[in-house]
Parts: sequence; C-alpha cells; structure tokens
Amino acid sequence: MTEPADTTRRHSAQVVDGAGKAASRAMLRAVGFTDADFNKPQVGVASTWSMVTPCNSHIGELAELARDGADAAGGKGVIFNTITISDGIANGTEGMKYSLVSREVIADSIETVAGCEGFDGLVAIGGCDKNMPGCVMGLARLNRPSVFVYGGTIMPGKGHTDIVSVFEAMGAHSRGDMDLIELKQIEETAIPGPGSCGGMYTANTMASAIEALGMSLPGSSAQNAISQEKRDDCRAAGEAVLELLAADIKPSDIMTRQAFENAITVIIALGGSTNAVLHLIGMARTIGVELSLSDFTEIGRRVPVVADLRPSGHYMMSELVAIGGIQPLMKTLLEAGLLHGDCLTVTGKTLAENLAGVEGYPDDQNIIAPLDRPIKAQSHLRILYGNLAPEGAVAKITGKEGTRFSGTARVFGSEEEAQARINDGTVVAGDVIVIRYEGPKGGPGMREMLTPTSAIMGRGLGNDVALITDGRFSGGSHGFVVGHVSPEAFDGGPLALVENGDRITIDAEADTIELHVPDDELMRRQAAWQRPAPRYTRGVLAKYARLVSSASTGAVTDQSE
Repeated sequence: MTEPADTTRRHSAQVVDGAGKAASRAMLRAVGFTDADFNKPQVGVASTWSMVTPCNSHIGELAELARDGADAAGGKGVIFNTITISDGIANGTEGMKYSLVSREVIADSIETVAGCEGFDGLVAIGGCDKNMPGCVMGLARLNRPSVFVYGGTIMPGKGHTDIVSVFEAMGAHSRGDMDLIELKQIEETAIPGPGSCGGMYTANTMASAIEALGMSLPGSSAQNAISQEKRDDCRAAGEAVLELLAADIKPSDIMTRQAFENAITVIIALGGSTNAVLHLIGMARTIGVELSLSDFTEIGRRVPVVADLRPSGHYMMSELVAIGGIQPLMKTLLEAGLLHGDCLTVTGKTLAENLAGVEGYPDDQNIIAPLDRPIKAQSHLRILYGNLAPEGAVAKITGKEGTRFSGTARVFGSEEEAQARINDGTVVAGDVIVIRYEGPKGGPGMREMLTPTSAIMGRGLGNDVALITDGRFSGGSHGFVVGHVSPEAFDGGPLALVENGDRITIDAEADTIELHVPDDELMRRQAAWQRPAPRYTRGVLAKYARLVSSASTGAVTDQSE
C-alpha cells in the first residue's frame, strides 16, 4: 500500500482521501467534519465515561477537553466510548466475575473502533481498575501514537474515610461492634464525589505504573479528579498526540522492557496493589515484551516500600497529590540508580529529562519515607512458590501482619461460602481460609476478595488468619493474603486437593507456600479429583473461560505470540 504524502495521516487517509471515499466523507460531514478536517490527522479519544461508578462519572467532560486539545494542535478529535464496570459495586456478588473480563472487552473495543475508523493517533481516558490496563492494552495492540490519561483520584470522605472504610464497617457491624446508624453514616459520607478510590488501591497503583511506564504525561497519575490540573492534563494529552504523530513515536517505542522495570519499581515503592502484577504482565505480553513473575521478585529485592498509603498505611492519594504526587519520588529513585532514565515517554523526552526540574517533597511531610529509612526494606509484593503453587502465587505482605503464617485449612468452593462462614464466626484464629474455583477459568473471571478480606478485618481477625485463593484481591485488601495461585483449582492445580484440617505454611521471607501433606496422599487425591462442571456455558463468561491464560501469564485472552 502506498504511503500517504502526510505520514501523520497514515490511517485516516485510507478512509477519507480521494473520489472513491466520498461516501466516507459524507458520513463524517454529518457528525461535524468540514472540508478542512479531512486533511487533518484524526485523533480518536476513547472515553470510559459512565454513570455506573463515581470513578468514571466525570470523564465525559475530560474527553471533550482532550478532543479540544487535539483540535487546537491541528488535528481532528473524535470521541468514542468504551465500557466500564464498578468493582466497588460488584464486589462480593456474582457480577464481580465480569470485572477482569471487562479489561479484555475494553482492549478489544478500542482496537476495534480505531482499527475500523482509521484514527491516526489516540487518547484513552480511564478512571477505574480494569479500564486503565484495558485502555493501554488496546493502545498497544494498535501501536499508533497514543497517550493515556488517568481520570484522577477521589477526595476523602468525612472522617478520612473511603470505600474500604465502608467494607470494613460492614465487617464490624456483622461482629456487633457497629450499629446500623453508624454504618449508614459511613455509607452516606465515604464517597463524596467523582474520582477513583482514594488509597493506593488498584486504580491509583495502575495510574502510577502507567505514568512510570511513560504512557501518561508527567503528573497525570497524581491529580484530583475534579481539579484544574486534571482538566489541563486532558487538553495537553490531546495536543501531545499531534507531537507524537509528527515524531512518529509509538507505544512500542515507549513500552520497552526497561520501561516495565520502571513501572514495577514505582509501584513497589508506593506499596501498590497485587493487581499490578497481573496487569503489567498482561500489558507487556500485548506489546511483545517478556515479563514474568520472577521479575517482580528480582526488582523487589532492591526496591524498598517508602509510601505510607492506604490500605496498609495511613494516607490517601489526595494527600500525596498535595505534596507533589509521584514525580519527586521518581526523581529520588532515579538518583538512587533504581530507574532507567533513558526510557522514552509520551512527551517525546526521556524520563530523566522529564524529571530534571522536579523539586523534592516538603521537609515536614510524613507520607513518603527516605530510601535509607523505608517502611519496608524490600518489596511487599511477594511471589511465592511451593507444592501449593508450582507456577507461583502473589502475596501482599507489608510486614505489619508478620512474614510467616502457619495454620489449618478451612476450605470453601466459592467466595460466597467463605463470606458466610466468616460472618457467622465459623472462621477462627489460626485458620488458613482457602477459597478455590475462583480463578480465571474456574470463576470464571478471577473475582477480587475485598468483601471477605474486609470482613476479616472488621471482625478483628486481621493478624490471626490467612487467606489464599486462585482469585484476586482488591487493591484495598490487606492482611495476610495470597492470591493468583497457579495452576488454578479448575485446572487441577494443587489448590483443588486441599482438605479441611490440612496444615499450610506461608513464608514471605523464603517466598514459599507449602501444603504439609505427603506426596503419596496428594497423588491419591489427584487421581480421585474431578473437574467441576463449568459454571457458565454460554455468553461472555463462557467465552472468556475458554480463551483466558493462567494468572501467572497475565490472564490474557489474546495469546498470540
């Protein structure tokens, strides 16, 4: 195919140029194109606006600002929508099985619309856990000049509360420590307006990771959802795409192996969510970069946790925003030799160039500790192996809950079963709660376990029980929790063979997870095991279960090499 004279219009020229494309132009005139617009690069603006969640309820306006930025820079912005779901609403229900599935649907839809319509570049705006990696995966598949914009963080609720405060209040109520009036007061005030959940939960973790990766403009990850800074960020993102088009800088030029190492480093320093492991591996596979569980272990040995942020810490993202966001931290990490400064970013400059003029944090702040006096000397994200997880499992161990737990298994075949037994007091100190058949295929959809982990905290068992699962955890989960156990139970992994009363030991210093059952007994159990019937046989969940890879490889549905 002949390259168009204007290389910034490689894709749109095929849709609108020449007499043979009169019908295409006629359609576009009806949505506002003029003669002059047909000669401009087209910038698709993927909006995740929706009123189903406060994380995304303001993104419609942000998309318009990104479009205006592209227009002002000489392009033609075109807004289109993709979906989002709300983990906070769906948690603890069957609906949560659609959460991780939505990441794949979002990536598919962005690829589909941009591929069909011939957009030359893209802005994608996300504001909740799965739509953020889903957006970046869609941009990676297309590999056209692109910028990701984070919708921004929510403000704290009354009394320094947030969504996790509500979940934990529910646990306190079930224990009898909180009456319905107190629970309702927290419910009514914890979520004061638009923006993503306020701690270093999955949304803020992934925003920080994507900025460190180089796919967002500097500062995008640490801005309040309702702020002039976020409005300016969106307009600047639209403008930046035109500069990327002129320089022919694509996601594959930015999302390199070293850039992913930068992202891992930053989310460890921030004490980020276990979901970052799943999403970064999935994003890397999409762009063709080799990344594995072992990389989190290797990087975690040299990177400390320095951020005192929720859920394990005290502060919220809005408070980190107030002292400068993550840019001063990144500069500190760069100066310590922990980041690759020569990685290209969406500014067209390197990471080191972006950070050159960044000032440090105020002297009186207590949110980010010095590297030589960290909160935890090594990563809180522990990749565990053993006879219970031959392909690996992911633990979030801050050290506050200890680094070793040994107890007796209390086994449940679903999240609902476990939740009921936590609430009624069946689960007691010394238990290792096993929730299985909740993996990518078995769930299907690998539900987050925020409801049971919050109930554990609410019932005062946070230091006295452990929870392991082939499902996932919310970024808001804390305690002695291990997820992503692979192979999953539905595939006949060892988690399927655990019985009530078996002893299990989790060691976050040796990075092991062991089931203390003799090999010959495990072989006997394996021979007797039968795979359960699929929970869904049609629709998107059944399709996902047929296509999805193991959690250890990112739980992706696009598995082409």
